This record gives sequence, structure tokens and C-alpha cells, in this order.
Amino acid sequence: MKALHPKGDRGPGVPEAVPRALQFLWAELGPEVLDRIWIFPPLVSGRSESGLLAVSRYAEGDDPDRRILVTLPYSAERTGKGLTLDRTLVEQGEAPLDRFPRVMEGVVHRAESDLGEPTEVEIQGSEERLAECLAEFDTGLLDPDLPPLAAPREEVVEPDTAVAAAPTPDGGSVLDELGSVPHEEEPESDDGMYDLYATESVS
Repeated sequence: MKALHPKGDRGPGVPEAVPRALQFLWAELGPEVLDRIWIFPPLVSGRSESGLLAVSRYAEGDDPDRRILVTLPYSAERTGKGLTLDRTLVEQGEAPLDRFPRVMEGVVHRAESDLGEPTEVEIQGSEERLAECLAEFDTGLLDPDLPPLAAPREEVVEPDTAVAAAPTPDGGSVLDELGSVPHEEEPESDDGMYDLYATESVS
């Protein structure tokens, strides 16, 4: 993955923000549904930063070229009290895969601050590829409570009521254009679809 070029006063920012955002995607969505991730250069101000990750997620259905757009804006700050990291996972809508590059270009062109081009990471449903992406960051920047560092969570299965009662010995829009686009229809205009990252704050 190529290096990101932050915008702003070139302060240290929050180096943990992007890798932990990637970990959050792993934990919340799972690598198997991730097609591509676009990581936009963050806006940096001293020891704080805000940024955006956009994801094309595989969609259910018969069309292999259909994708769901998911965005993950975040804001992060490091103070004497520690690290604060706020992030929001938002499903924006569904569209053909070939429209996603145009969307990302529009985000850059309409941003009030010169963000620069996003870094595109191809995951293609591969846990190994996502792990390789995270391996480019220092391990100390990762969240130990999120994958791939955290152990997989075991699925909790509700016990049968009768069995559970038995004693045991132990005691027991952004991008409005993409929102819900019908498979057979194409929107007439691109107006308003690039407001995803139009201000200095994405939180």
C-alpha cells in the first residue's frame, strides 16, 4: 500500500487511526465481503486527524458486478489522557462496480481542502490480503482487541430450554445517487453524489 499524504499542518496526527479503521472493517464486516477499500488522505491538525475509508462490498444476487458502497468516516485525537477514536460505519447504497472509481474521483474534486487521490487496496474477499495490508503498519499501532490480533469470537448458541434447566455436576447522503439504485435503472444525473467529504470535518 502506497504511503498516505496527510493534509493540514503536517503534525504527527494519529498513526493508529487508519490501521484501526481497517481492523474495525475486518471485525464488523469480515474480509470475505470486502472487494476494495479506498483510503483517503486524512486531514491532520497537530495530534488530531479526521479521515475517510470507502468500501465496495460484495452484494447478494445474481449479478457479480453489483456492489454495495459502505463508508467509514473517522475522527481521532491523542492527548495526555490517551487515544480517542470515533468512527461510523454507513451503508450508502448499491451500484455497478464500474461506477465506484467515478465516485471516488468526485469526492476528491469536490472537497474544499485538497485531499489528493485515495489509496486503493484490493481485498477481493481474501483474509490474507487484508492481513498483508495491516502488516505494513507497526504492530504497536494496532488494536489488540480487534482482528487479526484478537482471537476470533466464538458464536454464542442459545441452549435448549429443557437442557438448560437440567442440573449439572458443576452447578452450571451522502452519495444519494447510489442509494438503492434499481438493478435495471441508471440515475440521470451525478449532481449531489460527491458530498461525501466536502468539509474539513467528517465526524
